[in-house]
Amino acid sequence: MTAFRIVLAGLALACLCLPAFAHPHVWVTARSEIVYGPDGRMSAVRHAWTFDDMFSSFASQGLDVDGDGKLTREELAPLAETNVTSLKEFGFFTFSKNGQSKVSFNEPVDYWLEQTDDKRLVLHFTLPVKDNAPAKGAALKVEVYDPTYFVAFEFAKDDPAKLVSAPDGCALDVARPKEPDAAASQKLSESFFTGLSPGDNFGAQFSNAISVSCR
Repeated sequence: MTAFRIVLAGLALACLCLPAFAHPHVWVTARSEIVYGPDGRMSAVRHAWTFDDMFSSFASQGLDVDGDGKLTREELAPLAETNVTSLKEFGFFTFSKNGQSKVSFNEPVDYWLEQTDDKRLVLHFTLPVKDNAPAKGAALKVEVYDPTYFVAFEFAKDDPAKLVSAPDGCALDVARPKEPDAAASQKLSESFFTGLSPGDNFGAQFSNAISVSCR
């Protein structure tokens, strides 16, 4: 089990007071940027993920080295490295396609954690595109979700996504997932998720999607 999943699993144990709705265990408010290079092709996806209060409190225990009640970027650096390293197992919860062709990413760069004034943790990182970037002006989609639905992502209400240095005539559209209704929520018990096979990709139905089209 990866270090990131260990943290999540520990938090899950703390959440067992709500067995009727076992998943998700962690909530993330996301903002994403699709970055373009000088050649007009997508070069990276840049994320800023704000974790919920409970996860932020749990994950940051014992990290305030100087005891001043504030976590600096330096104090959070080991946790940031652990997070981005462990997220590789889950494809960094970031999936992109150009038509039916998958867009792949290299290892994350420029990653760090910060603590907001209300004590929430925000993970920043950039995923560079490998050498299979879509052609200039090509339509593409970037989705953010956890296939296991252990983590629930929601795009921020304000400025959820933007294009950086995109070619003229390119625009984006954001699609948010529908929340499960009460009947569906009753079925999302721990036993339900235990019965899923690794390739079920259940969380795809809760995907947050950025679609880019260019004139």
